[in-house]
Formats: sequence, structure tokens, C-alpha cells
Amino acid sequence: MRGAYAGWVLTVLCAALAACGGEQAAEAPRPVLVAHPGGGEQAALATFAGEVHAREESPLSFRIGGNLVRRDVDAGARVHRGDVLAVLDPGDASLQARAARAELVRLQGDLDRYRKLVAQKLVSQSAFDAQQAAYESARAQYEVARNQTAYTQLRAPRDGVIASRLAEAGQVVAAGQTVFTLAADGGREVVIALPEAHIREFGVGQPAQVELWSAPGRRLPGHIREIAPAADAQTRTYLARVALDGDAAQAVDLGQSARVFVQRNGLSAALSVPLSAVQRGDGGATSVWVVDAKTRRLRAQPVQLGPYGETEAPVLKGLTAADWVVAAGGHLLREGQQVVAVDRSNKPVLPAPAAVAKAE
Repeated sequence: MRGAYAGWVLTVLCAALAACGGEQAAEAPRPVLVAHPGGGEQAALATFAGEVHAREESPLSFRIGGNLVRRDVDAGARVHRGDVLAVLDPGDASLQARAARAELVRLQGDLDRYRKLVAQKLVSQSAFDAQQAAYESARAQYEVARNQTAYTQLRAPRDGVIASRLAEAGQVVAAGQTVFTLAADGGREVVIALPEAHIREFGVGQPAQVELWSAPGRRLPGHIREIAPAADAQTRTYLARVALDGDAAQAVDLGQSARVFVQRNGLSAALSVPLSAVQRGDGGATSVWVVDAKTRRLRAQPVQLGPYGETEAPVLKGLTAADWVVAAGGHLLREGQQVVAVDRSNKPVLPAPAAVAKAE
């Protein structure tokens, strides 16, 4: 009797355990946010931060050294061609010009006397030629000394804006030492850095769009005008200059921060998925959760991705535009799990499994 009772208890326990397992198997489908892979053009857009510069930026310096006695402009000043920007102490240059002038006058008188003497056959022609050569040399030296005096004034070579000032009155500057940087009027460009790993995706003449940080949503037309032939030794990036087209150059100011959007070569047809949808596996493999349209069950779909953007990654291989991809929360899901696919407004985007079965 006792053995029969023990058997009955064991039977009840097994039934209870089986019932519990059945409850786990009948777990309610989890709602998941899904979306189709995005269009390729936005996914293939590369975004770079940059700064507005003048197309022509000239370092201005004196052609001779000396004491800087006067500075007439400061950074941000607008100047015109020929304006005096700074002046060196002209003392030494003036003395050299006066000495050269005196020597020229003396040799001029000697040459006049030799000209009369050679006409009277009192001196040889070779002696006259030597005197004339000495005079020509002195005249050249005087011209140089006079130019040196003019070089004590630093003048603007063209219209523009003083972008920076690197010297102050009272400072002794060397010949060729930069005193000002002049941003010439005309073209405006945005300087950006292109990554070494993707440099082949960009080329000179490639269209681009420029968006100022101070004017979000307004994109100005431009193109890549120049790409450095070699990467920077420290940053391993290639300096590029994006020129603004047409009247767009008038809508920007020097030094403004901007974002540059460039379409990558060879990626125009790529689909894209949100970065939150990408799942990392062993060895760096990438996949996304895809909802089966018939069974509403999940499967991990391996994908090949291009360079990551700010919010999306281009899909080079593994998906079609009709696939339903789980856009968020993938770390909480598992293979084969049944789900309810919903959009951002929390509305189901796929019919219930029962409805599908009935239609079939």
C-alpha cells in the first residue's frame, strides 16, 4: 500500500513538472521594434567636421630684417591692395641708400671725365670701359639700396582680411618672418581630414555639401578641390579642401565650424541599418536579427558592413530591402524566439501567425 502511494506521488510530481515545462514553452511573444533597411544614398554619405578658410591664405613678411616700429592693422581688419600694414625702422636702410647714392654721383663724374679723355686719346679704350663698368655696378647697388628702403614698409598684396597677427611693435623681426596672415577675398573653402583607410572613396572634383554649425539644416553646394598627396605623419589623415560653389562662398565667414557631407564612391547602392541593430559575434563577425514573415521567429542574419556613420552603417552584403530587421534591443533576444514585430508607433507591421496560417 505504501509503495502504491509513493508511485502515485511520483506520477503527480512528474505531471506537475511537465505542466511547468509547457508553460515555459508557451511563453508570450515579445514585442520588438523592426524596420526595413534604409536607402543607400544616406548610408553612403560620409560626414566630416571642418573649418572655413580662405582659398588663398598668404603669410606676409618683410623682405629685410629690422626693428618693427609701427603696426597699423590687427587681426580681423579689412585691408586693400597697397595699404601699409607695418613699418620697420628705416634708419639703416636710408643710410645705405645715401651712401650708395654718393658713390654713384662720384663715379658719374669720373665717367664723364674719362669720356672726354678717351675722345682726346689720352686714355685707352679699356680704361674707359673699366670705368663705365664700375659706374654700372654702382648704379645697380644704388637701386638695390633704394629698394631696401621701400622694403621697410609691409604692404597688402591684395584685398582681404587679416586672419592673424604674429608680431608686435618694438619686436625685432628677421627677413621672411611671418608678421600677418592675409585671407584674400574671393573663394572660401572648408578644410577637412579624410581617413587613410577610406581615402580611395574620395577624389578631386567630387560633389559635397557644407552645413554650418550655426545654420543646421541648410546645406551649401561645394566640391573637393584638393586632397593632400600624402597622409599626415601623426594623425594618418589626408588634408582636403572643399570649395564652396557660386554664391555659397558669400554665406560663410572665416573660422566658422562646419560639417561636410560627401558621397562615398562605390557605395551609392548600399542599404543601411541602425547601429543599434548590429550584433557583434566571435572574431568580429557582424549580424542582425531578422524576423521571418511567416513564422514570426528570429534568425541571426550575417551581414557585411561598410564604414560606420554617425547613426547607421551601410550593408554591403546579407540583406534585402524587404527584410524586417530588429532595430533595437537585440542583446535581449535569442535564435528562434517568436516575436511581435511593431513600428515606432507600437503598431504591428506583420499579421498574426494564425492569420497567415488561415490564409495559406
